[in-house]
Amino acid sequence: MESWQLRFETLEALRLSSKGRLSYCSRWQEDEAALEGCVAPVELSPYCGWVLDSLSGQLAQEITPTGTSTPKQSTPLRKRASAEKIPPGSHRSFSPPSSTEPSETKENDHLSPLEINQEVVPAVLSSKVAKVEGCIRMYEEMHRLKAKERLRQRQEEQEQMVRAAYAQASEQLKRFDELRELKRHQEFQELQEVMEKSSKEAQGQQEKLKEEHRHRAKILNLKLREAEQQRQRQEELERLRKEEGQERLRRLYSIQEELLQLNQQIDPNYRHKDLPRIDLSAYSNRGNQICGLVSGLIRTTSERGFPTQADVASTERALQEMRGLISSMQQEIAAALEEKKRKDEEEEKQKQKELEKKEQMKSQTPAPAQQSGGKQQKEGLQVKTEESIMQWYQQLQDAAEQCVAAFSEIGNCKGNTEVKKIKTNLQKAATIPVSQISSISGSKLREVFDKINNLLSGKPVQTEGQTVSVTQHPQGLEFVCYKLAEKFVKHGEGEVSFHRDSAFPIAVVLSGIWELHPRVGDIFLAHLHKKCPYSVPFYPARKEGTSMEEYQRMLGYEVHDSKVEEQDHFLKRMSGMIRLYAAIIQLRWPYGNKQGAHPHGLSYGWRWLAQMLNLEPLADVTAMLLLDFLEVCGNALMKQYGIQFWKTMFFIQKSYIPRIEAVTSSGQMGCLSRLKNFVQVKQFWRFFLVHLVFKYFGLGFVFPHH
Repeated sequence: MESWQLRFETLEALRLSSKGRLSYCSRWQEDEAALEGCVAPVELSPYCGWVLDSLSGQLAQEITPTGTSTPKQSTPLRKRASAEKIPPGSHRSFSPPSSTEPSETKENDHLSPLEINQEVVPAVLSSKVAKVEGCIRMYEEMHRLKAKERLRQRQEEQEQMVRAAYAQASEQLKRFDELRELKRHQEFQELQEVMEKSSKEAQGQQEKLKEEHRHRAKILNLKLREAEQQRQRQEELERLRKEEGQERLRRLYSIQEELLQLNQQIDPNYRHKDLPRIDLSAYSNRGNQICGLVSGLIRTTSERGFPTQADVASTERALQEMRGLISSMQQEIAAALEEKKRKDEEEEKQKQKELEKKEQMKSQTPAPAQQSGGKQQKEGLQVKTEESIMQWYQQLQDAAEQCVAAFSEIGNCKGNTEVKKIKTNLQKAATIPVSQISSISGSKLREVFDKINNLLSGKPVQTEGQTVSVTQHPQGLEFVCYKLAEKFVKHGEGEVSFHRDSAFPIAVVLSGIWELHPRVGDIFLAHLHKKCPYSVPFYPARKEGTSMEEYQRMLGYEVHDSKVEEQDHFLKRMSGMIRLYAAIIQLRWPYGNKQGAHPHGLSYGWRWLAQMLNLEPLADVTAMLLLDFLEVCGNALMKQYGIQFWKTMFFIQKSYIPRIEAVTSSGQMGCLSRLKNFVQVKQFWRFFLVHLVFKYFGLGFVFPHH
């Protein structure tokens, strides 16, 4: 056992040595350098002799002292010595015993022990080598089993360590959760305490604020009561002042109403069956001047606020003057009646002179208005418009009212949301394109015209990202026609009054729409006549029971909260609408069919001019209307009517302008001065003579624009 123990110790020492820890290649046979050492002849190491001598010497010492040991007994000793002394790898230098070993043994019996020992050594060594190899394999197997056992133990230890670490981690996690829950509970308690504390502080602060608010409310209530009392006192004073002012204003209106009624009694065309022809134009002119002065005074006081006592006194003086005027007229009529009784024989002569005067006035007055029944024109100017024109005016107003009645459902759609939406979209589609027309529209006119025409034709159009069509509602077309005509008139009185050149693009588009959709033109005329009665021309008369505000609206003034607009603003609006009308009668849509007649051409303009010159002029209004109308379409009328137009200009210069001067005050001479410069006799007659010369020689001549 000791030898086995020594062997294991030797193997363990070899394993732990530096050579034992070397790594050997398991595929050494593939290495050619390693194979060369095996192919080379075997050579013994120079130390082999020394090793064998040492082994044989030790064996001789073991055998010789006794001398009785047998070869059988000495064999184990030699094997043991050889196993102990010879290194494990030295057996590779010995060859195994051959088959001739018995014979050689017999022959060598006579040899000495040393020689015999030397022969036996190789056999002993080979058997020991086998044992060593067995021991090595047993050691390796034991080492593998030990390693496997240690590995199993190590795995168990690791599993135990993992279980212990898991248990420890679980316990730590529980402790951490408990600690976190404890901290959360503590924080919640602290937050609750802070909230309770802040709530108590807020309640205290709120109580303080309430107390301060009550105190301030008391102070404010006192101040409010004082202010209310002051306001009531001021309102009372203001009420008294307004009552006095309204009383004076009512007095002015009553005086104006009485003046107008008295003025209606002064008829310049008054005819009495028992009287000869009496010229009452002086009374009429003075009556118109008095009415104009009173109207201007009322308008001025309305703009200023309420009239003063001096204004009332002035109007009362005007009323007294009007009454005196009526009294003088009546006295003149009475004197004329008395004179008629004395001069019956001279009546025929006077009638003959009047007929001659009529013929003279007929040759000077352009296109005189004919009385009904074929009667000749009466001497002097008219106060009322011809009956045929008034019938035409009333037909247009009736057509507009019928149009309004035709879209009553879509006009009153407060409860129906869908109809209201359709109404809004249709109104936008009709008015927005008109608003885009201006003096700088240029190429956009055709686009605007196409939008309006498509809308009236029932085609869908785009408006603010929505598709709109008149077919969406049965009353859509009537509604669009009315709103479109109304928008054209508003655009004329707004845009044209500030930018006069914009009348022409607006008129071009409206003329084209008028040709394709005549109903729009008729409703446009109805709106225009209602906004500007002078476009008929027509001077509305005040009827009994009509208030002053309503009468001023009939004259074309805008009245808001019992305040009449300023005269300058009124004249600008009237100028814009007359310019638009004058542009319409001479322009046509350039891209339309020009084969037919103009729906409202120059003949209507010539009729307007003739009727205007047959009416009594109004201060500041008549001069402005004539000037704007002639500036816009005077050239077109000259080309159309030729010498009749020149005669009209001569009549305006010689006869009509003096009548305008008679009713115009010194502060209203601006428009009249411009009209005078426009129709200068020398200038017009110079062009007239040149026109006749060119016409006589067959040359063309164009009247220059002013």
